[in-house]
Amino acid sequence: MIEQILQLITSSQTILVASHENPDGDAIGSTLALTNALREMGKHVVAYNRDQAPHEYMFLPGCDTLVNELDESQTFDAGFVLDAGDLNRAGNWIRERCQTLVNMDHHPYSKDFGDIYYVDTEASATGVLIYRLLSAAGHEVSAEVATCIYTAILSDTGSFRYSNANPEAFHVAGEMVGLGVDPWSIASGLYESQEEVRLRLLALALPTLRVSDCGRYASIAVTLDMYDASGAVESDTDRFINYPRSIRGVEVAIFFRQLSENKFKIGFRSKGNIDVGALARAMDGGGHHNAAGAEVEGTLESVQGWVYDRVAKLIDEHR
Repeated sequence: MIEQILQLITSSQTILVASHENPDGDAIGSTLALTNALREMGKHVVAYNRDQAPHEYMFLPGCDTLVNELDESQTFDAGFVLDAGDLNRAGNWIRERCQTLVNMDHHPYSKDFGDIYYVDTEASATGVLIYRLLSAAGHEVSAEVATCIYTAILSDTGSFRYSNANPEAFHVAGEMVGLGVDPWSIASGLYESQEEVRLRLLALALPTLRVSDCGRYASIAVTLDMYDASGAVESDTDRFINYPRSIRGVEVAIFFRQLSENKFKIGFRSKGNIDVGALARAMDGGGHHNAAGAEVEGTLESVQGWVYDRVAKLIDEHR
């Protein structure tokens, strides 16, 4: 599979690199790692995401070149969709604009929407797949690319706290440090440089914390009114779900994020025993065992009740 991708890169001049909407650190990090490396190879590359990169990732090399709009007539020899799981999370139109499409991902149930399907669920992050690709190509990893790969891994392993922090994750991260990456600089950029409005939004969200009577699941919510009151935006909610997740005894954390008057994005995080990916797929969403999401229509109260019932039943099945 990697050899096919390398042949495609060699034969291509114009390349699109995209990742899923509302991008996290792995989506942005892997996108910019591949983008920077391909540009170093002399390729004409467009890095795309339909949403802007969250503020905390703006320090990444090449982030200022990420675009969220493209000319409708623009086409590409090759397209890479990274960390998406489903093409519609990046943009279904990408299929028509790219002569050859590659799906690179590490999530279970990632759909086979590309001409080349490189998915490895054993990889801790899509950034690791980029590292493997560049290693196979014999491409010397620059400091800029190393920064992006390290950030992708750091983000998707929860700073090496999650179960996907496997030996390869530490090995690749160590390689990047050996190439000059400063771990404190990355950690500072991600966790010590948040905007004031994010904390104001968090102050409004924390009072919505609800813990189930059994103590095994908990939730937090953000509404459109909270955005207006705080001046924050959607990307400022990154990692809010970690607050209910951090409560002792909680096995499933839920984040209700309002998208419109009657639609909510539901995020799920599991500490390992409960498969929230299966739960999200039953709601026409997606994700993997420990992290998943779906969209549900209704008021906050009705959506919460509907979701709580399903989470409670799932937890009861695992008693």
